[in-house]
Amino acid sequence: MGQGGLSYRDAGVDLDAAERTKDRLKDLVASTRDRWTLSELGAFGGLYQLPDTFLAPVLVSSADGVGTKLKVAFLAGRHDTVGQCLVNHCVDDILVQGARPLFFLDYIASGTMDEGVTADLVRGMATACKENGCALLGGETAQMPDFYRAGEYDVAGFIVGAVDRDRVLDGSSVREGDVLVGLASNGLHTNGYTLARRIVFDLMGLRVDDAFPGTDHTVADELLSVHRSYLPVLAGLLHDDRIQALAHITGGGIPGNLPRVLPEGLGARIDRASWRVPAVFETLQSAGGVDPDEMARVFNMGVGMIAVVRPGRAGGVISASGGHGVEAWSIGKVVAGTGVEYVG
Repeated sequence: MGQGGLSYRDAGVDLDAAERTKDRLKDLVASTRDRWTLSELGAFGGLYQLPDTFLAPVLVSSADGVGTKLKVAFLAGRHDTVGQCLVNHCVDDILVQGARPLFFLDYIASGTMDEGVTADLVRGMATACKENGCALLGGETAQMPDFYRAGEYDVAGFIVGAVDRDRVLDGSSVREGDVLVGLASNGLHTNGYTLARRIVFDLMGLRVDDAFPGTDHTVADELLSVHRSYLPVLAGLLHDDRIQALAHITGGGIPGNLPRVLPEGLGARIDRASWRVPAVFETLQSAGGVDPDEMARVFNMGVGMIAVVRPGRAGGVISASGGHGVEAWSIGKVVAGTGVEYVG
């Protein structure tokens, strides 16, 4: 207790640690600046000039977190990959509407300020921001000692991007007979971890340093794989009308996400045999005795993004994806009806 009475530090909030952390983050944030970034870390608000490369710009925004994937990060003591996941997930969400990211903001809340953990988180975000060509414009760190358990935190991300108005993807041009091209995921991405953790740690009794069955990875390596950004693959395809719609396969799987971008009266028929389901999902299904339909609703099952294209364009999209190191397959078609039907 400080002389003369309680201090904020006595109550559990270390303002000095917060200031030291902010100083450590300055270079990371500055490394993501571009010519449209007008402010520096520490300003009350981030300033960003709308690029003049857009003719009739429409701003597209999104916010998200990484869910209980954080629990795996806590166990493994590895925090940079979830920072990358956070940015990439948000990038993919606005990419669905044709937008390129402009800037990103973060919110990190913990019981006490762990300077190393916070720096690792922001380092991962800065890495992903640079890879996606957007600025890490600012953020907030909050210490709430009565709210979070020791060693735990939560993190959220907020992104703003832009697309020319006549290039917004809204699914309105999708037709019956269009082909569904599935782009490979990089594991679980950021969804299904509450079920996955129950299976891996409770039913299978594995630890983070154990080998994950069916793979060449440890449990930590497999479950902390970075959520893939599809911007490098799809950015060039969005400028010549090769794509009619995009669906980011997150919580709810293909059945919960693909119908969101299909016009009324249209559904999808998916061929389960058209792609190889990664071993991580096969292991989870077998060990947990999970019904196939439940697996499809909870996990992406190896497909992280679906592009809806005209039949004659599918081959080019698959080839372009492969050229960026991302496997892709023709996994089905748009059909009359509603929802998603699985065959095969």
